[in-house]
Amino acid sequence: MTAPETTAVRTMLVDDHALLREGIRSLLDRESSISVVGEADSYDAALAEVTRCRPDVVVVDLKLTAGTEYEGLRLIREIAGRHPGVAALVLTTFLDDDLVVRAVKAGARGYVVKDVDTTELVRAIQAVSGGGSAFDPRSAAIVLRTVSGEGDGPEALTDREREVLRLLADGMSNKGIGQTLFISESTVKFHIRNIIRKLGVSKRTDAVYIASKRGLI
Repeated sequence: MTAPETTAVRTMLVDDHALLREGIRSLLDRESSISVVGEADSYDAALAEVTRCRPDVVVVDLKLTAGTEYEGLRLIREIAGRHPGVAALVLTTFLDDDLVVRAVKAGARGYVVKDVDTTELVRAIQAVSGGGSAFDPRSAAIVLRTVSGEGDGPEALTDREREVLRLLADGMSNKGIGQTLFISESTVKFHIRNIIRKLGVSKRTDAVYIASKRGLI
């Protein structure tokens, strides 16, 4: 009996350095579980490419220009809003508490630095594509420190997540929320999972209670 075929994770690379993109792509092309379907070197090009190639995972560098801004953060936030089913994984040389926290709040599902080996990068891509998270030990420690020290504040929720929360508080079903906001039921479920994660609860009813206590709705 032949083993069942597994679908390769459709992966897109976003980095402003062509040589780095080529190097990462050459490594991932050797992995049968990964299929690199697109590349981009800037914020605008990346948004267009995501729409074109419909990846499962976008691997994003935080610095996409020579300036001081971390355009990768803005890109992650925009992808999360436009394409909630696409997982963003940060792959960067920069590692500090503020950047990791900002990336997570923007919608990144993982954060690894560029000295990670190929095996760990593949595992990270597979993890976020399946709805999980992936952090290397250093970035994971930063997330844990932040969560244990101060928890998620109101700013961690996007405007759309607050809209979903308010409708949850009104007792609406996922289908009803989707019809009200003109989004699919699967997108509603995605937002609810994010809300539950960000508020540190396990049920939607608890999310409504905590959100009301914190003044989020």
